[in-house]
Amino acid sequence: MGYISIQINKAKGSADTGASDHIERKTVPKNADPTRTHLNRELVKFPDSVTDRTEAISHRIRTAGIRRKITPDQVRAIRIVLSGTHEDMMKIQDEGRLDEWCDDNLQWLHHTFGKENTVSAVLHMDEYTPHIHATVVPIVTGERRKAKKKQEDGKCSYRKKPNTVRLCADDVLTREKLVTYHDSYAKAMAKYGLQRGVRGSEARHTTTAQYYRDLIRQTSELEANVQQLQTEQQQAEQQLDEVRQEVKSEKLEAAKTEAKAAFVAKVGSLLGSNKLKAEREELQQRISALENQNKELVQRIKTIEWEYKEKCTKFNAYIDKIQRYFPYVEKLLPLIGFCRNTLKFSEKVIQELCKLKKVKLKGDFYSSEFSRKFRDGNAAFSFEEDKNRKGYYHICVNDIPLVQWFRQKANEWRNDLDITSTKQKKGMKI
Repeated sequence: MGYISIQINKAKGSADTGASDHIERKTVPKNADPTRTHLNRELVKFPDSVTDRTEAISHRIRTAGIRRKITPDQVRAIRIVLSGTHEDMMKIQDEGRLDEWCDDNLQWLHHTFGKENTVSAVLHMDEYTPHIHATVVPIVTGERRKAKKKQEDGKCSYRKKPNTVRLCADDVLTREKLVTYHDSYAKAMAKYGLQRGVRGSEARHTTTAQYYRDLIRQTSELEANVQQLQTEQQQAEQQLDEVRQEVKSEKLEAAKTEAKAAFVAKVGSLLGSNKLKAEREELQQRISALENQNKELVQRIKTIEWEYKEKCTKFNAYIDKIQRYFPYVEKLLPLIGFCRNTLKFSEKVIQELCKLKKVKLKGDFYSSEFSRKFRDGNAAFSFEEDKNRKGYYHICVNDIPLVQWFRQKANEWRNDLDITSTKQKKGMKI
């Protein structure tokens, strides 16, 4: 039995533009699959003349009948993300119950926060686990939760009317109500095999930034696995070619032997020689042995071909994962070769660079442009994304491109030569 997943946060700013761009896919995150984005859908119908989430929030506040002026620091919307354990959500999808799950989530949102306050709910299908991004405008009725009658200077401060409409996120997000939301949502999702997590648990949701950091740490291991699979693939291909050549030779020898046996048998039948009959029988036995050996070789070829296909499938699966989760790895390969062959970096240094970390080095660094080495005692090397070409990387030293850094070192070297030559030209006149 899996668990529900519910995240409730206050929206940032008056428009919450960043969240709107993410939810409406105006900006596509790295963990989204663009080939599945068309499966995302808006579950709440916008009012007339409203086209997106931002306008829906403003429209609800504008038409709710709020009399008091709304200050810039007031929370205008609450973001809610609804989902469940990955395996259970995939089971719901495979069983064709995803639409029913969406309807039940909408019913819970309407019952909990009000139908008019639920201005947007978007189902995301292009990320790892299906989930809903809901937007609720925190409009409540009545006086504030903390308001009390007070006696001030002999005058009584009166409570507000019970039907006063207000925008107040604090009243919606009290500690007691948050617990109630988790309980009621778990009850609504029980029909799908989802239950509430342990109350007071220290388990926390993994952030997107932490997720990417974990993926980067796995880059070196995946690259090593790919290289190992490529080596095994080459070995399997070589072994398969050898076996095919061996089978071809065996078939040729078998054909020669069979033709020779037929000729001897024909001569033996003509001459009636017992010796020829014995040789014929011996040749027939040899032919049978060769046929059996040929069958074994054919079976061996099938086994090797099957193993080869298995390795290719595994190799393709690794390549697919790398292209999906580490699209920048392919762009780093030329940089790795340059660091290994030209700059003569150790594997440990290259592995740290592949984790997109800065590595401080000292020594002589060779430039092919100037055909010489330049010394530096504190050079911070790193792989940085090219600002002019998105998705491409280049080598930087002290946060500037390697080529530019070498040219700076060359200018410093030339300046030193000019100073030295000038000092040598100066002398004493007698």
